[in-house]
Amino acid sequence: MTTNPGSFGVWTGVLDQQPAAKAQDLAAELEAMGWGAIWFPEVIGRDALVNAALLLTGTEKIVLATGIANIYARDAMAMRAGWNTLSEAFPGRFILGLGVSHQPAVEGFRGHEYKPPLTMMRSYLEQMDAALYFAAQPTEPPMRVLAALGPKMLELARDKTQGAHPYLATPEHTEIARTILGDDPLLAPEQMVVIETDPSDAREQARQALAIYLPGLPNYANNLRRLGFSEEDLTAPLSDHLVDSIVAWGDIDTVVARVQAHKDAGANHVCVQVLGGDVDALMRDYQLLAAALL
Repeated sequence: MTTNPGSFGVWTGVLDQQPAAKAQDLAAELEAMGWGAIWFPEVIGRDALVNAALLLTGTEKIVLATGIANIYARDAMAMRAGWNTLSEAFPGRFILGLGVSHQPAVEGFRGHEYKPPLTMMRSYLEQMDAALYFAAQPTEPPMRVLAALGPKMLELARDKTQGAHPYLATPEHTEIARTILGDDPLLAPEQMVVIETDPSDAREQARQALAIYLPGLPNYANNLRRLGFSEEDLTAPLSDHLVDSIVAWGDIDTVVARVQAHKDAGANHVCVQVLGGDVDALMRDYQLLAAALL
């Protein structure tokens, strides 16, 4: 891999809530802490590729990665152009994470028809690869990965991209994903964390975050069923077992152990998502985690 995000990165949507200049300053602070990458989503906030350009401009060496850029947000030629532009302007510092998003978001927010995910993604990658691009080319091979959960999407990630970025991942899923991907591709699972030792408070924070995704988004729910979680686990407000399996909570040592479990299961890089919307608290927690992990 010519683009090296290091062993541990930050996954956050909180920078989206800050004015652009403040987001750049916060990204620079995360870079100074030693994090290897910043991953960020694209839902109903900033455009993913424009956001990447803003944060790349405000930092010096940290990798910026879309987690993920929605393939329904732009056609394949536009995605190829944005990917190449950022990869040429910031060599070795941009990872294009691509995903099919979810039916409620694609149809409800964007007004598009949601198509079968695997078929749609395969066709989109083929169109990207065939797209014309006559501007200055990247000096290093640009890097893309897929938001892949199920075995067939992981196989597509292995065959047509440089790796996979699973979300709502458990270490058990990471082990399965590594087996499918093989040794070489990037495997960068996301891990939610809450630095809180009180079980009730920690699980409440976790449930608030998970309610965005479960049980309402089938792609995530189906993946958790494949991992052995029951309908009872997936019924709101979600079982303690499911919450504890997805969200690492406790003291720093406990949280770090869960992050490390992904590495032990085969991840090259773990994307750590500190839950909560208070930016000052978030930055304090990332500083604590950096001191323990990096």
